[in-house]
Amino acid sequence: MERKDSNKKAKPSQFMAILGITAILFIIGIFGWLFISVQKGTELLKEKIKINVNLHYNANDKTTADLKDYIAAQPYIKDIEYVNKETAKQRLQASEDRYDEQLLGGENPLFASIEFHVKSNYVQKDSLLKIKSQIEANSQNIVESIKYPDDVVMNMDVFMKFLLIGFVVLALIFGTLAIILIDNTIKLSMYSNRFLIKTMQMVGATRNFIVSPINKTAVINALLAGMIAIALVYALIFTTEWLVPDFKDARDNQRLVSLFLGMIVLGVLISLLSTYRSVLKYLKMKLDDLY
Repeated sequence: MERKDSNKKAKPSQFMAILGITAILFIIGIFGWLFISVQKGTELLKEKIKINVNLHYNANDKTTADLKDYIAAQPYIKDIEYVNKETAKQRLQASEDRYDEQLLGGENPLFASIEFHVKSNYVQKDSLLKIKSQIEANSQNIVESIKYPDDVVMNMDVFMKFLLIGFVVLALIFGTLAIILIDNTIKLSMYSNRFLIKTMQMVGATRNFIVSPINKTAVINALLAGMIAIALVYALIFTTEWLVPDFKDARDNQRLVSLFLGMIVLGVLISLLSTYRSVLKYLKMKLDDLY
């Protein structure tokens, strides 16, 4: 009869442990998803920055092709395109900028150019200056100028530094709170089983015999909580992308998988550690101190 009562008491405590871990992992998942989305969105913005290599009027086909091949072979290239003078003219005419051909005497004053985008990790002031110097050094003197939006690049660098610092601080705060909250949740769960643990010790059960099934239950609870939290986070992501389709562009499935795995590992590790500490605590206590 006493064993049945203890089992009935254990079930609500296990449920509360799963619920508590799920809630905490869900919050961590939301925080991680937002960080991934902002990071991915910033990378997409960086890769939209275009670098224009304007060529001299006397650049011939061979030197132009050589320069384009040289740039295309570099590790920083995302995509590259050669734009001749006629294409540049057509683009300008299609834009809102004025292009008065009669005023210019029928001449096309625009430069032929090589336009390219670089990978996001190269969109930094120092990296772009280095790229610019390398192109000029290998241009065979056919480059008139190399242009890109310096101010935008500098502002992005500043933004990313503040963003990184902010997220590191928040990650430390959320990580500390998660550890404390999960630890307290497990302790409350183990508190209802303190007499069972002590009784097993008093009848001669070894520490491993007592701890093993409790640890197994802790792992199962953490895995279940992690799966529920992941399902809730994914449902939130799906709903957000359905309401705001632009969020789909900022999704990074590889990083999301890493986030979900991290949530499960974090839940299991903290659950195991807290459970083990609680069991040892009650094993060391005297029977009278349990009341």
